[in-house]
Amino acid sequence: MTEKNWMDKDSLLQHAEIRKAADCVNAELLERRAYRPSLCDAFRASCTRLQETDRYRFSIDRDAEEQLPSIIQNPVQEILAVDSPDEELQKRTQQRRTIGIVFSGGPAPGGHNVIAGLFDAAIQANPENRLLGFLLGPDGIIENEAIEITEALVDRYRNLGGFTMIKTGRTKIDTPGKMALSKKTCMALGLDALVIVGGDDSNTNAAFLAQEMIDDGIQVIGVPKTIDGDIQVRDAEHQVLCAMSFGFHSAARAFALDIANLCTDCSSDVKYWHICKVMGRVASHLALEVALQTHANITLIGEDLAEYVDKSRIQGAEKKGEVDYTAYGMTLRHLSRVVCDGIVRRAAVGKNYGVIVIPEGVLEFINEIQVFIIKLNTIIADYNHTHDRSFHQAFPSLDDKLDHLRGLARLSRENERFTVWNTRDDDLFNVIPAFFQGGLLSERDAHGNFQFSLVETDKVLMGLVKDYLATLKERGEYKIGIEERYYRKTLSAEGLDPDVYGPALFRNWGEGAHLMVKKSIISLKTLTAELARVGLMKEDGEIPPAVESIYKKSVPNFKTQVHFYGYDGRGSNPTRFDCNYTYNLGWTVFSLIANGATGQMAAMRNLEQSFPNWEPVGVPIASLMHLEERKGKLELVLEKSVVDTQSPAFRVVKALREKWLAAAPGDDDYRSPGPIRFTGKSEEDRPLTLQINSWAQEEPNAP
Repeated sequence: MTEKNWMDKDSLLQHAEIRKAADCVNAELLERRAYRPSLCDAFRASCTRLQETDRYRFSIDRDAEEQLPSIIQNPVQEILAVDSPDEELQKRTQQRRTIGIVFSGGPAPGGHNVIAGLFDAAIQANPENRLLGFLLGPDGIIENEAIEITEALVDRYRNLGGFTMIKTGRTKIDTPGKMALSKKTCMALGLDALVIVGGDDSNTNAAFLAQEMIDDGIQVIGVPKTIDGDIQVRDAEHQVLCAMSFGFHSAARAFALDIANLCTDCSSDVKYWHICKVMGRVASHLALEVALQTHANITLIGEDLAEYVDKSRIQGAEKKGEVDYTAYGMTLRHLSRVVCDGIVRRAAVGKNYGVIVIPEGVLEFINEIQVFIIKLNTIIADYNHTHDRSFHQAFPSLDDKLDHLRGLARLSRENERFTVWNTRDDDLFNVIPAFFQGGLLSERDAHGNFQFSLVETDKVLMGLVKDYLATLKERGEYKIGIEERYYRKTLSAEGLDPDVYGPALFRNWGEGAHLMVKKSIISLKTLTAELARVGLMKEDGEIPPAVESIYKKSVPNFKTQVHFYGYDGRGSNPTRFDCNYTYNLGWTVFSLIANGATGQMAAMRNLEQSFPNWEPVGVPIASLMHLEERKGKLELVLEKSVVDTQSPAFRVVKALREKWLAAAPGDDDYRSPGPIRFTGKSEEDRPLTLQINSWAQEEPNAP
């Protein structure tokens, strides 16, 4: 073969098409940068004004009143267009301003468009306005590290994912020293306003900064960001002011695309169960959206598990005249049985494969795990308080710790007043995999709290699932169903009569499309015994190869592939929904600043509806805050929003669980959402959870 006459290296890199193909700039990137999101009606006029509304009522926390007196009475402010502004409004809007903006916490798709919207609004109002970006999150404020945000910089990042433009960080401005340095920076830069883009902790910081700098004339505005979707603002009467934080839709779609691909893979290769853990430690919103997007066979929703009631245990206790408080809430053992049931049922119709979606925080909704943590915290703290050496010094190995717990369980039997650790606690604890026992008994943080973030959720649950499946396999209950057509073909090819062997092999012979090998046949030895018992072979004879082949195909091999979806989704490019949402949030921020607001969160009302119905508003942050235990002490924070198990979106998922499990002959019901499409009429205009919740409010016969 003659050697091809390839270009040399320099010529390769000078070739126009090759350089274009190898460049970091591609057609998708150029299209994204060029896109200009639509503006809400309120921003199409030359000016806006704020209108206070008493439509919403909040339950004000007493500590919030004491700590945030200057902003606690802030009302909800609607942003309205003004086509013919008076001189005062025009002057106020066009006033020259210097505004600082910072990203705080993990990235979320759409953050760059908050900057783009704020920049465009500010420059339209006055070309001399300045926007400064603090670098690497709140540390940039504390250390006075900022850059000028220019038109060229904004254009470079329009509609792109990540927080790459100014980076982000997780530092909290939560001490008097950090607060003083932050205030010093804002004063030194001559800021008129500071914008904090972040989650619940970051918006909490925004409220305290607003309170601290109100007398200095520096406004502070928050922007709700988190892919977990757990910032959802409602008033005391559950009226929705902000249905979803930005970044959620993009992350859910990114996860859903990958998980849908796994659905396609497992139904092609038919030998793996894919275990997909998705972000969402406190709430299961992402898992719920992914379920709607993909129709995964099994999706666990933590909030649903927390509401589980074991009626049989309650009835058993009532017969004894007792109340079994542990019957409320799903146990870890029972949850593993629920998962196993789905796996076994699918195997029975020949589907020994599938996809399971698990929110990373699912164990936080398991009542017994929370009880274990509370009890073990008490045991460890009490031991440390009453002994010269610490609990972990006294019991260095896991076996040592378990022996100590067994001793406490014995003590509970001897002394009924000792209730911290009883026999039932000990029995349940011993069911948990050893590595998780070790995790629950590990050293607490500096404040004595259990470090839940270190738990491998999927490993804990699937360890129990695998153990129980092995038990079901030994009992002959976990088997792969054999198609009758395939069985007949296989035996007939060897000259054997399928109707003769069928009754001996299968417990449901003649009853269904998939045949189940008898429970008693769990090995070649028991297969031989059964065939000999019915006179189809001698005890010392050889099993017909075709029959042995059928038996082996009925024996399941539970193989898993584990996946974690988190950082890939939060680094995704934003959907068109998030592009539009965040760009309008940027304009909302400027309208709030231009009209003198502070201590407010920029939000979009009617987000669950189609874009023409969106309405920008300012929501009082202080009114949303309440006391919560953080690091061993009570602190004012924004309350996280969990999945409402009465919502239409959840009820739809619950109603379709059986269909999506597809434990019946025929095709699976998998749904492929496709990639995040930036353009095209087929792209959805909002998360499916929001769509369903919105449609459910319409008339039954509405289109």
